[in-house]
Amino acid sequence: MLPVILFLLFAIIDFGRMFNAQITLTEAAREGARAVALGHSAGPRVRSAAQGLSPLTVTATGCSTTPGPDADAVVEVGHAFEFITPVAGLATMFGGGLDGPVTLSGRGVMPCLG
Repeated sequence: MLPVILFLLFAIIDFGRMFNAQITLTEAAREGARAVALGHSAGPRVRSAAQGLSPLTVTATGCSTTPGPDADAVVEVGHAFEFITPVAGLATMFGGGLDGPVTLSGRGVMPCLG
């Protein structure tokens, strides 16, 4: 019974942290897309919005100097999430596989101002 209770406790802790990191990445990607749509660099804005998450990978597709009506600024942010509890080890006892970090990503899209 103890392994099941521990698995549930560790899963609640780590999956809660993972959900929070996913929300933070999505918001950081939106902030980066907003910055790119306004003609600024996405990197500093994304890193400011995603404090506490590192390392981050940032990919930005900017607006041209004369954007069309359908032009969008797109920013994608990635993060390798690490578990802090032994939930991965306990998951293998139940037939699951959570070895290594989980890659999370967020995507932000904003229309170009022109």
